[in-house]
Amino acid sequence: MAGMVSPSSNRPAGTVRIVGGRWRGTKLPVPDVAGLRPSSDRVRETLFNWLQSALPGARVLDLFAGTGALGLEALSRGAASATLVERDRTACAGLRASIDRLGTGDSARLIQADALAWLNGMTEGPFDIVFVDPPFADDLWARVMAGLAPHVAADAWLYVESAHGVQADPGPGWALHREGATREVDYRLYRRDST
Repeated sequence: MAGMVSPSSNRPAGTVRIVGGRWRGTKLPVPDVAGLRPSSDRVRETLFNWLQSALPGARVLDLFAGTGALGLEALSRGAASATLVERDRTACAGLRASIDRLGTGDSARLIQADALAWLNGMTEGPFDIVFVDPPFADDLWARVMAGLAPHVAADAWLYVESAHGVQADPGPGWALHREGATREVDYRLYRRDST
């Protein structure tokens, strides 16, 4: 999604693609927005392999949605719904175009808002899968995690992406399930610990 790292050299400038499911191969626009850094194809492929059994029928929250690559990929692979939250107007316009082109119907909900403010006022939930991939330079992980707790299911999954070498720990109540890294990012999948 959105982070402050150098542009990825493994994707064409201006697009990212859905890597699996019914919309496999569909290109999503990557607008010229400061700090926008979509998760790489390789990282998303790994993540969605980890989540394969959890996706059918899941309610997904994609905070800091950017291109929508995580939320729309989840829908492509069988999630029931995806709420995509993005603050930037240009990124939202690209997201709206992608949602309309894919014909998601009511399964994709786009919200133009600051993610933290939206979390603090949100009455929705519970969500089964949450993607947290904020702009790296803003160091928002702790504040986002605190705001998430009331809105996730007892057995929810939480994906967190951070700059390589940065520990973005979601805090108590989450157990690490899987993790990986590239030269640019660390990515971790947690499961809510209901014990």
